[in-house]
Amino acid sequence: MYLPFYGLKEKPFNVTSDPSFLFLSKTHKEALDHLIYGIKERKGFITITGEVGAGKTTLCRALLNQCDENTRTAFIFNPALSGAQLLETILEDFGITPEKKNKVVLFRQLNSFLLSELGKGHNVVLIVDEAQNMKLPLLEELRMLSNLETSKEKLFQIILVGQPQLNAKLNSPLLTQLRQRVAVRFNIKPLSSDEMVRYIHHRLSVAGSSGDIKFDDHAIERLYAYTNGIPRLINVVCDRALLHGFVMDTKTITEEIIYLSVAEIEGSDMETAFLPQGDKA
Repeated sequence: MYLPFYGLKEKPFNVTSDPSFLFLSKTHKEALDHLIYGIKERKGFITITGEVGAGKTTLCRALLNQCDENTRTAFIFNPALSGAQLLETILEDFGITPEKKNKVVLFRQLNSFLLSELGKGHNVVLIVDEAQNMKLPLLEELRMLSNLETSKEKLFQIILVGQPQLNAKLNSPLLTQLRQRVAVRFNIKPLSSDEMVRYIHHRLSVAGSSGDIKFDDHAIERLYAYTNGIPRLINVVCDRALLHGFVMDTKTITEEIIYLSVAEIEGSDMETAFLPQGDKA
């Protein structure tokens, strides 16, 4: 609706995980470096954590785009599976048709695939998103998969991506062996206020802005007070703010527009939009 008004070629603040909009803040660059290191050095288990909306999935998609032709990848989005279903899903995402719905057969099939890829000089990467939702027995199944290795190196790398609850789950006494195998860990932090400003400008630029869309200083202050630097929340508020700017026939996003946007998102009035969550009735 508002794209022609702002001269944009696409929406700059969609909440989809589009790697073309990836903004490498300090923490996101460090996370990506950790991932690349863990994969190239064949470290086995890698964990990436962060709050809801911190940009974990977008980062993983960007990682997939950076993998070369010698790296085979699988990306599991729904980890709420049984052990056999997990093996089936992994094989299918690697482009392999499961022979039977039998864990022993599926395990052997996966092992054969991994050995074949190793013989070709390929690295194999499995990314499991929303891993904090995995049940303990399924996480233990993943540990068993990590036993697929030669005497010198891991046959594939397993990246667990999730919210901070994932770390708490991995601290369970039942997962001691898995926890000890995690060689690379990183927690993605929220953006700083300055990074948020650069993030907004970056996304506007990628979407085709000529630089005439402005967020004034008070708008930035209010936006950061509400979002605390969480990229997904920034996107949601900024998208609504651009819509209000279009309706008001202005390309300058003000504090009032941010107030209006947050109030609509929260389903509250202007006075309560910025109260702490615990104070809202």
